[in-house]
Amino acid sequence: MNLIFLGAPGAGKGTASKKLSEIIGIPHISTGDIFRANISGGTELGRLAEQYISKGHLVPDDVTIGMVKARLSEPDCSKGFILDGFPRTLNQAEALDSFLTETGRKIDRVIDIVLSESTLVDRLAYRRVCIGCKLSYNLKSHNITDNLCPVCGSSLMMRDDDKPEVIAARLVAYHKDTEPLIDYYVRTRKLVRVNSEEKIADTFANILAALEIKGMKQ
Repeated sequence: MNLIFLGAPGAGKGTASKKLSEIIGIPHISTGDIFRANISGGTELGRLAEQYISKGHLVPDDVTIGMVKARLSEPDCSKGFILDGFPRTLNQAEALDSFLTETGRKIDRVIDIVLSESTLVDRLAYRRVCIGCKLSYNLKSHNITDNLCPVCGSSLMMRDDDKPEVIAARLVAYHKDTEPLIDYYVRTRKLVRVNSEEKIADTFANILAALEIKGMKQ
């Protein structure tokens, strides 16, 4: 099964796609995670990506597309994959379809996680990442008051791209560049919308139902 998760920043794509990856046993591929790994590692790609990400802008298509093609060519993707954060533009979507066609594959379902902009801003304002184990938390929903990771005890930090001024830029970029993907995937009849205003567990149950995955432990 080859899947794409769409949604604005803070919609819950990462949380849902990681959990689904564990359940059905196919890799979760996050362009954001790959970029951040390169940024922290000081690679050439990381330095280039940071110039855009730190301002809330999208990394240029040619860089992102090449990176994703390389990842999808690795052996663990032969039985399926879950793309989180890619494609983000119509150009990326068309490049992805061309690449998959060349390799005898196709996208099976596109999950669009939908919620209000006010909820998105609230979620991002309270999101923190552990500097140790790299797990993400929402200070409010996880009732964290000491800014320490409940798993490893390391400090939690706000991502640069979750700062208020960057959030605003990310949402502008999303509406401008990513929303046209909705129409693109509606035309392919592969798009399924899932409301994420509910609790995380309810949202994930809706995703499993949309994918017709039954009897799975949530």
